[in-house]
Amino acid sequence: MLETVRERGAVSRADIARVTGLARSTISNLVSELQRDGLVVERGDERDVAGPRGGRPPVLLTLDPTAGAVLGLQFDHPVIRVAVADLDHRILAEAERELNVDRDAAACLEVAVELVDDVIARAGVDRERLLGAGVGLAGPIDTETGRVGSSTIMPGWVGIDVVAELERRLGLPVHVDNDANLGALAELVLGAGRGASEMAYLMLAEGIGAGLVLGGRLYRGAGGTAGEIGHVLVDDQGPICRCGNRGCLETYAASGALLELLRPSHGRLTLARMVALAVEGDPACSRVIADAARTVGVVAAALCNQFNPERIVVGGKLADAGELLLGPLRESVRRYAIPAAADRVEVVTAALGERAELLGALVLVVGQSDRAFLGRARTAVGR
Repeated sequence: MLETVRERGAVSRADIARVTGLARSTISNLVSELQRDGLVVERGDERDVAGPRGGRPPVLLTLDPTAGAVLGLQFDHPVIRVAVADLDHRILAEAERELNVDRDAAACLEVAVELVDDVIARAGVDRERLLGAGVGLAGPIDTETGRVGSSTIMPGWVGIDVVAELERRLGLPVHVDNDANLGALAELVLGAGRGASEMAYLMLAEGIGAGLVLGGRLYRGAGGTAGEIGHVLVDDQGPICRCGNRGCLETYAASGALLELLRPSHGRLTLARMVALAVEGDPACSRVIADAARTVGVVAAALCNQFNPERIVVGGKLADAGELLLGPLRESVRRYAIPAAADRVEVVTAALGERAELLGALVLVVGQSDRAFLGRARTAVGR
């Protein structure tokens, strides 16, 4: 039961019964013991991103946020972000620094450690209370080794044991995952994916990836590369992709491809500027975003046919375009997915914005950290 609370972040007694199969009376007794031992606390569902549902809000169980703290580190394409949070995923302090993270892993790790020292000092957190660190990388992660699984997507990180390097520098347990997986985890626990058991999180930005949730749990695949939809074939005669293949989805729908289409008419734009112009009504920017959305929708329709999600959560910087992106994407899903799958899926905008992957790193480490909690839980159960 404690593991269910750790993984879900905030969970009702009814959800615990559904997940664990335990009787309500057993759950009530265990909750009383865990509360007595300072492992869990109750709170209302004030984070319900779906809005008021009528009636009394459910009482949720969470880990006692005062019992420890965790670190989150995100290595994005242009920036490193670091945060320290309590065990209810509430950020106490955060910092970021612009850096090209693809090329020089050693420099990135040194900067990350500096930022960690900064946020710990500003939050006033005793290092003895830190339970671990979660790390997000913008590339496929080999789940067995914790290393980057592609020499072409993050070339500067090949051969680097990220877990070992950061554990040595931080003196803490470290857990690493792909950024799209962490975005999915954050939206599942804290955002637009709450309540879903079968979900896909699409991250659309400089790169394209997906995080898949099956049976309420993150699905990584045999080697950790599940969800790499950016490298799904769209056209076998298309442009050469950074992965070495031709015509991958990224070559048609990632930001670099879209900005290149606009260069003759608009000059050099940033992704944020392109989205802002589209929202303001610029026809060319709106068109390239809509075309990209339709192409992404074809791949999303295939996901619907393959594992029948109840919700697709669309995040990443392109999601700031709102319905300019979601409308055409939904249209493609309805057109190309089988009706039984298309009728059951809801396509929504992510709730957590650009902080999703950083929050996901925090959710990951809270769900993995057992240094304090499992020992105390075993003691409580033994009594």
